[in-house]
Amino acid sequence: MTFTTTLQKDAIKIMLLGSGELGKEVAIEAQRLGIEVIAVDKYENAPAHLVANRSYAIDMQDQEAVLAVIEKEQPTYILPEVEAISIAALFEAEARGFHVIPNAEAVNKTMHRKNIRVFAAEELGLKTSGYEFVTTLEGLKEAGDRIGFPCVIKPVMSSSGHGQSIARTADDIAESWEIAKEARGDASELIVEEFVPFDYEITLLTVRNETGTTFCEAIGHDQKDGDFILSWQPMQMSPEALKKAQEIAKAVTDGLGGRGIFGVEFFVKDDEVYFSELSPRPHDTGMVTLITQSQSQFALHVRAVLGLPLDFTFYGSGACGAYKAKNESHNPTLEVPDNAFTKDSFVRVFGKPESHVGRRMAVSLVLDEVEEAKRRATQIVENISDN
Repeated sequence: MTFTTTLQKDAIKIMLLGSGELGKEVAIEAQRLGIEVIAVDKYENAPAHLVANRSYAIDMQDQEAVLAVIEKEQPTYILPEVEAISIAALFEAEARGFHVIPNAEAVNKTMHRKNIRVFAAEELGLKTSGYEFVTTLEGLKEAGDRIGFPCVIKPVMSSSGHGQSIARTADDIAESWEIAKEARGDASELIVEEFVPFDYEITLLTVRNETGTTFCEAIGHDQKDGDFILSWQPMQMSPEALKKAQEIAKAVTDGLGGRGIFGVEFFVKDDEVYFSELSPRPHDTGMVTLITQSQSQFALHVRAVLGLPLDFTFYGSGACGAYKAKNESHNPTLEVPDNAFTKDSFVRVFGKPESHVGRRMAVSLVLDEVEEAKRRATQIVENISDN
């Protein structure tokens, strides 16, 4: 591959549509290869803005605003990094000859729970939990009665668990309806899912381009209110379950096509594997790869985009803990203990310009045997504070 010089007329450019902590790591990996980075988000000084060559703050659900910045910058590759983006702008950009990663139709399917669930279950015939889609409170009550309780209720478009809840009885339906309105995305339609009494859930990072498809070690994770608080790698699972997960992940990513990394989520019960969701970009639980792999999920994403080989070395087991702000601040500071930084542990601070209670501000990373790594990563997070 020929690498170009940044800021020159013929420079290879990556445009990030979404510039949070995941986009920041993608930007850093692209910069390491001399790739010019343009970071776009809805607010100023987002994490990836701080390491990009240029940055923009726009309404990313405004088709004309998105297309205007694309036309101005003429990126080689457009990388959607969040759900709340004008899909129409991506289709139009693709029609104008721009390269959307993985492709506009894949983004359309995967950033909308209805589209990806119908695609996986009805078009590909993959095993999923039972589900219905509703648009009214009355419809939600009826779907809950048909599917049974407990059931999981989510907006068709949201991120980081926003708007997600479990209705354990019919009495919880009204509250779940109100919670869904908190979604960062589209809460006009909800998916009601059968609650699978799973043993555990995993993320299987699946990276693909023309050189082939590669899987990272399965990632286990704990969630609270639909957002991860702890992830670890590898997740211990039977060879049969892992094989099924890989087969499903390859089937769905092959069906979507394109280049890049996909965070494919599964529920696992004994040796049965149920497809849950898919993100066409690096996954928050995959931040653990910053310490467990020679090429993190972010580096692999950039390699895939550029059409490069996807090989990497797995260093060993590790864990990642999420630190969430306890205070509101327009100039947040984090107090991180010095002993968090050792030969096999460190902290990544995202540099977000504001903190809100519950907002993810940093992660702890530990390379150790799984249970010890989980304990240490959790302990580090417990010892962090914010002001």
